[in-house]
Amino acid sequence: MKYKFKLKNKNNVLILCEKAGVPFLQFNALNECGIVNHGFSTRMGGVSEGIYASMNLSYTRGDKEEAVTENFVRFAKALEISPEDYVFSDQTHTTNIRVVTEKDRGKGFVKPRDYQDIDGLVTNVKGLVLSTFYADCVPLYFVDVKNKAIGLSHSGWKGTVGEIGRKTIEIMEKEYGSKPEDMLAAIAPSICKECYEVSEDVAVEFKKIFPKEEYEKIMEDKGNGKYQLDLWECNKRILLKTGIREENLSVTNICTCCNSDLLFSHRASQGKRGNLGAFLMLKQ
Repeated sequence: MKYKFKLKNKNNVLILCEKAGVPFLQFNALNECGIVNHGFSTRMGGVSEGIYASMNLSYTRGDKEEAVTENFVRFAKALEISPEDYVFSDQTHTTNIRVVTEKDRGKGFVKPRDYQDIDGLVTNVKGLVLSTFYADCVPLYFVDVKNKAIGLSHSGWKGTVGEIGRKTIEIMEKEYGSKPEDMLAAIAPSICKECYEVSEDVAVEFKKIFPKEEYEKIMEDKGNGKYQLDLWECNKRILLKTGIREENLSVTNICTCCNSDLLFSHRASQGKRGNLGAFLMLKQ
């Protein structure tokens, strides 16, 4: 395949697939469990132009509506799903999570979304395609293999400090009887520590939730009021504390900012960009 990502390490957790002319990423562990269909989009394979080229999956960034719709249709074909089965989030950097049911099928794409401020989605309904969107923030995938339930959450710095990963697991425990030790989890492509500089007000928020010995591992003080924040490590530590087993947790080695030619990155483009999509479905 002609696309080559710059990798942060040699962990073999992700593979690049291409179907119907659309390249996308998948986690080996989620493929191997056999009960889900999933994907994480790249910039390639769509019809959008200019700063949105080409697989932009956002209606709210100024792209042509018909181009975005065609992109969603193309991505559905690549994943071998129906576009009518998408269920969209409404991301506003909260830790709100929606329990998705049959009545939500198609919301955000083929019918209006009647909910707001939702950064996480969970379901046990087969055939519903949970859909969340990104351009540096952290996508979190959850699969309860035992009880056949799934979750997908958007974790930027606010979602991470609010521990949306833990809250997603807790809702799956409450709704579906999920236990962390029975779950697979994955941290998908997002911005790496070397690319993610934050100010002191953000660093202070992380100091509140991580003890000193852990804080020093997730935050590098540059001594000028600026810090390098490791969102991958933050989310990994949050998930492991819930009881997710380390061998069941896949952590990306692909940074959106380091690969801004292949993935949308808010930092790299200074906000002139489209959105990537994360998708997760229980198989019929």
